[in-house]
Amino acid sequence: MNLDPTTRKFLRWGAYLHDIGKLSIPDHILRKPDKLDPEEWEIMKSHVVRGWEMLSRVPFLPQETLEVVRHHHENWDGSGYPDGLKGQDIPLLARIFAVVDTFDALYSPRPYKRAWQPAEIIEELNRLKGKKLDPKLVDIFLERITSPSGKAAMAAANPSKPNPRV
Repeated sequence: MNLDPTTRKFLRWGAYLHDIGKLSIPDHILRKPDKLDPEEWEIMKSHVVRGWEMLSRVPFLPQETLEVVRHHHENWDGSGYPDGLKGQDIPLLARIFAVVDTFDALYSPRPYKRAWQPAEIIEELNRLKGKKLDPKLVDIFLERITSPSGKAAMAAANPSKPNPRV
């Protein structure tokens, strides 16, 4: 993507901090094993604005990092939250992080789901192109993770998993 080092740093900070607003979400919602009811879902969705509000008070955090925190749940088709941004109106770093965050959610086991296989992840990311995710960024991401160096990086990042066949 040819992001300069400073922009990559701001993206990395956004990735580290993206869910900090969940600190303000009650545990009974965060840890609920069942589907959230509509009221609970609204509270859960508030984590992006709450995180953005908290971090906006940190004087050294750049706007680009704050945008990742606030907009990482915006969807390419405009159906996301908190602001219903669409397409190129979603800040670039938030769009990049959304692809990576989606991959991580699928690749990692959770108490409520198994880790997906690489072929399943690729299929799902392709399905989400133009809906949840920026189609060009998905293509770039898939090209990178299916390259020999991408496969090696995935294996090194998670040695407990068998070598992914992507």
